[in-house]
Amino acid sequence: MPLSPVTVARTLMHTRRLEFAGFQRADGLWDIEGTLFDVKTVDCPLESGVRPAGEFIHRMRVRLTIDEKFTIVAAEAVSDDVPYLGSCDQIGPSYGALVGLNLMRGFRHEVKTLFGGMKGCTHITEMLASFPTAAVQSVFHRAVPDAKPFQLDRCHALDTSGATVRRYYPRWFKGSAE
Repeated sequence: MPLSPVTVARTLMHTRRLEFAGFQRADGLWDIEGTLFDVKTVDCPLESGVRPAGEFIHRMRVRLTIDEKFTIVAAEAVSDDVPYLGSCDQIGPSYGALVGLNLMRGFRHEVKTLFGGMKGCTHITEMLASFPTAAVQSVFHRAVPDAKPFQLDRCHALDTSGATVRRYYPRWFKGSAE
């Protein structure tokens, strides 16, 4: 269903795009890559100079290499375009501290602890919050026969006591039989 129609004139000023890709590697690991882009449609005055319309304000990339249990075995973060060259683009190596964390067990909390506020880059840290679901989507086809599907009990639609699970995953349904 689309958003409701817009009834007043408006002008696009800013676009933020998050893009994720998952790669199965020949060595049995997975690379999950994310990129954050910010672009203005008008010239953007920054203290570091004017960024012309259409040029990136932010373009940051992260690659997390994970094993079959979603544990991070390698992490890389780079900033290709930033408002404050020589400062914003220097924090990337700090994100190596992600190695050893698990995307499915307290990841977002750990990221906030490690990189919240001035300890990290706001944009890279925000992007990291989407890595767990991007990873799940990348490895989704690897469902284990006879195991409870990973996605159950992880959102309102897939509550094991709800109608969706009763209809599509009856084996795992825990609600009333009504």
